Amino acid sequence: MSDSRKNLLLFFDRPTEPCFMQKGEEKAVFDIPDHFYPEKYKELSSTLSSRFGNDARRNIPVRNIALPNLDLPMQLGYDEQFSLFVPKHRQMAGKLIDIFLGMRNVDDLISVCTFCQLRINPYMFNYCLSVALLHRPDTKGLNIPTITETFPDKFMDPKVFRRAREVSTVVTSGPRLPVVLPQNYTASDAEPEQRLAYFREDIGINLHHWHWHLVYPFESADRAIVAKDRRGELLYYMHQQIIARYNIERFCNKLPRVVPFGSDLRERIAEAYFPKLDSQVASRAWPPRFEGSAIQDLDRPVDQIKIDVSEMETWKARILEAIESNSILLPNGRQMPLDEEKGIDILGDLMEASILSPNRNYYGDLHNMGHIFTSYAHDPDHRNLEQFGVMGDPATTMRDPLFYRWHCFVDDVFVLHKNKLPPYGNDKLDFPGIRVSSVSVEGKAGRNTFATQWEQSTLELGRGLDFTPRGSVLARFTHLQHEEFNYVIEVDNSSGQAAMGTVRIFMAPITDEAGNRFSFNEQRKLMIELDKFSQGLRPGKNTIRRRSVDSSVTIPYERTFMNQNNRPGDPGSAEAAEFDFCGCGWPHHMLLPKGTNNGYPMQLFVMVSNWAEDGIKQDLVGSCNDAASYCGIRDRKYPDKRAMGFPFDRPVAAGVQTVNDFLRPNMAVTDCKIRFTDAVRIVVLCIFAVCVGMAIAQSSETAQPSSEAPSEPSSSKPEEASSAKADEASSAKPDEASSSKPEEASSAKPEEASSAKPEEASSAKPNEASSAKPDDSTVSSTTNTPSTNAEVSSTPTIARTPAPSKPDEVVIETVYYVPSYRVVVLCVIAVCIGMAIAQASDGAKPNESSSKLDESKISSANAQTGPPIVVNRPPPPGNVVNGGIQNAPSYLLHRRHNG
Repeated sequence: MSDSRKNLLLFFDRPTEPCFMQKGEEKAVFDIPDHFYPEKYKELSSTLSSRFGNDARRNIPVRNIALPNLDLPMQLGYDEQFSLFVPKHRQMAGKLIDIFLGMRNVDDLISVCTFCQLRINPYMFNYCLSVALLHRPDTKGLNIPTITETFPDKFMDPKVFRRAREVSTVVTSGPRLPVVLPQNYTASDAEPEQRLAYFREDIGINLHHWHWHLVYPFESADRAIVAKDRRGELLYYMHQQIIARYNIERFCNKLPRVVPFGSDLRERIAEAYFPKLDSQVASRAWPPRFEGSAIQDLDRPVDQIKIDVSEMETWKARILEAIESNSILLPNGRQMPLDEEKGIDILGDLMEASILSPNRNYYGDLHNMGHIFTSYAHDPDHRNLEQFGVMGDPATTMRDPLFYRWHCFVDDVFVLHKNKLPPYGNDKLDFPGIRVSSVSVEGKAGRNTFATQWEQSTLELGRGLDFTPRGSVLARFTHLQHEEFNYVIEVDNSSGQAAMGTVRIFMAPITDEAGNRFSFNEQRKLMIELDKFSQGLRPGKNTIRRRSVDSSVTIPYERTFMNQNNRPGDPGSAEAAEFDFCGCGWPHHMLLPKGTNNGYPMQLFVMVSNWAEDGIKQDLVGSCNDAASYCGIRDRKYPDKRAMGFPFDRPVAAGVQTVNDFLRPNMAVTDCKIRFTDAVRIVVLCIFAVCVGMAIAQSSETAQPSSEAPSEPSSSKPEEASSAKADEASSAKPDEASSSKPEEASSAKPEEASSAKPEEASSAKPNEASSAKPDDSTVSSTTNTPSTNAEVSSTPTIARTPAPSKPDEVVIETVYYVPSYRVVVLCVIAVCIGMAIAQASDGAKPNESSSKLDESKISSANAQTGPPIVVNRPPPPGNVVNGGIQNAPSYLLHRRHNG
């Protein structure tokens, strides 16, 4: 990657700090012209330049260019909140996006960014620069940090940041224990809606919604930036799927379906919501909404908003009238039909009220202003000087139960149009000569059974926190996760020739909240898309095996949370191909609903349609590797000619009462269950704790100078000193080091060890694994790993890790499932084990011949102790692995998708 392009990413490092301060791990400093400094810094410009630039590792010269007119974007105060739903804010953002897109080259873009970063609201600056980087040809492939990295305050309990500051102060360098995020902190169990907090407040889900609006901006002078293929229909379908998924989650938690809010805009809002978030930019707590609130006329001069509820009612009436007449009124007085092919797309643009709206002045801004009215219910006239609530920000709105009520109403408006379309006939549904004889699921939970549980994962927050000492700041959070599985689809092709089909996989509940079986016309509205892919079909019988990790709906777990600083190669290169993505897609860990302890009953549906009638022929080289079902493909057409949600987006004929009545030969269904285990899957927690224990032991050893040998020259950096110790430990007898106090290690919580899932070691993102190039340094082997699918298990797992510095170093990792309350106990035990390992390693004499570890010994040890062992080549010493563990012995480090 060229330095200039790489320098743009530094603007996302500690975004609330001035850009003349040191940025990034390399302590880079922008050398900005004197007149770029704001008035408050101009008299100190030379002092500031010397203060932060003298010890910088890299200085970035900034060109002195003629600056564009920034009067409009600068109207938003630096310490104000920013929302894409506020019309004036959208206008400001659109202007700034145009400025960034209009810069001649990357160097000029850096110049204008340094000027803007010191003056423009940080939230708006971050959004506009992100949009520009996604759409400029010369920054294509740059992976911008997620908003959780740059503004973690939008996603977490503010207590986390106080604890993070404490940890950073106590442990100034080296490994730091992660700060644990509470799972349920916004309400008690007395609030029924809190049962859905794991869904509404999931970091990945809120990231998805923010990123969708990042890829699909509202405003720009360049219409092509906004006018993406079938954008309006995507707005409808993405939100419809969210509501369907949310309703199924409610059923799993013994709650009724969402009640729409919007039929009567003046009704009282039953749900309260207390977000318990702080804005680090605005230095304010996000305001709550109390039970029984109602939207009121807005008069907020500070936001340039003055609008009555009656105007919203007028917009709603006009949109309903357009749907009833199957046409919309254009500004010139003509009518535009809402036909079968384009009607839903036009209606989506009308509802979203972007620059694509055919008549924004007449039909208004219903969707966005619904968010604004509800977000200001607590202070409609600004008399209390309050900012908008979480409903007003795309990054936080999905946390609020009211989001789902509002979008349920919006979805009902779209359904009114869909209901006016004729049912699909056999010419659309059938695929002559193709018969799907069966569909089933294979996985660890058994045939046609899905398994879910909690999982703990780690986020790096250091980029977005502005306190010192700097360094890695880790946060551990708990989220829903499922065991990976395979679809097995049996297809007969009796056409006598090869065919190409589109396989569509959906899932829906069988009964409603009262336990009554759904009619098919109701069940189809709750069909959630799981996957869609093209498949060649040879004449005769075909067995299709499809991995859940390859879903067209989701983006892999790593792509939601992975630190993009670790990506290989230049953007767009073959080496970086699997990292080149825009990041838009439903988070993979939320692919399945939660389910219940006894197994929530669902129906799995599969259809093979004719690709000749479905497919879009287009060149996808260089396009984002995103989840196309909910996000489309950047700079390309939506990869399916059919309506989104086909074949369930239209009502069915009157005689169709059940799904079996609807089936054609090219379709099949099977009953299945989603079984939830109320336990936490611990992946890297124990490994990290062991490393901390080793660090403690090593630090205590180094505190007492040894008399047996002369001391090593002291390093100027603490981490370099600890690195020397770690290397020395890893070069000792591995079998001796790893078996230090074996009776203690193996006896620690045997009941947890024996309950470990043997297969889990091989489940780490096989789709990521299979996409890597086989190489001697990256092939991993698994032991004691039974598989339910011979075809899949016959392929060796390829781990995407750098080449080792020593060819015989290995990685050992064990995965446990434990109840939540035992996590702390495990951590303490693991720290003790780590200290024992470090002490034993420090006492062992380095021996060249003893540094080689016989893999047969590992297999033997595995057979004795029970839990599975994964042997992998490690990354080179000194790399940041597992979210910030540096220089730990190689046999303790192994990067997994969920760590």
